[in-house]
Amino acid sequence: MTDDKREDHDLRSYGRRRGRKPSARQTTLLRQDLPRLAFDPTNTPEGLAQTWLEIGFGGGEHLLWQARRNPRVALIGCEPFEDGVIKVLSAIVDEDLKNIRLHMGDAREILRRIRPNSIDRAFILFPDPWPKRKHRKRRLVNSSLLKLLADAMRPGAELRIGTDIGDYARTMLEAFSVVPRFVWQAAGPEDWRTRPSDWPETRYETKAIREGRKRYYLRFLRV
Repeated sequence: MTDDKREDHDLRSYGRRRGRKPSARQTTLLRQDLPRLAFDPTNTPEGLAQTWLEIGFGGGEHLLWQARRNPRVALIGCEPFEDGVIKVLSAIVDEDLKNIRLHMGDAREILRRIRPNSIDRAFILFPDPWPKRKHRKRRLVNSSLLKLLADAMRPGAELRIGTDIGDYARTMLEAFSVVPRFVWQAAGPEDWRTRPSDWPETRYETKAIREGRKRYYLRFLRV
């Protein structure tokens, strides 16, 4: 099956792509700034030591936090929802951030085109859980995605995943069990119950805390 046919058969793992109508400034950001900041293998920040990838950055809290604190790291952010992309574009322009490239669409499109063994760290933080049983096949984290990530990530790279849905955490671990190129970095319960200090809280995690849901912080090493 060709890449184009594979993309046609990918089950959509996200809901709507647009919220409210963008303002005049937001429209300018999308028309003028997104094209120059869009990820392209030939349009990457130069002279940076590592490349990190965030899949589904939502409102951009984590992506921007990492970019500000790691100016020598190139960050690729993938997000299909227009409102989230606009928020990150606004911050990039206002703060003149040089190390972020964006993809407003499905991350699998990027993973199929990126150079193999080129990602040093990847993040999937609190993806849509698709809680209804009939929709669970749309969950993003599955063995197909993990195989794409394993190809894109270099040996020794770290994959971080967060969720507040116990059933989703279970199915994630089941997916990893059939992709041996990842090893779960957990020696005990505290390794997945406690968020590392360099893993900032997102708005979705804040909501989970407010509603009393347990959080699961999973870290895997690409071997």
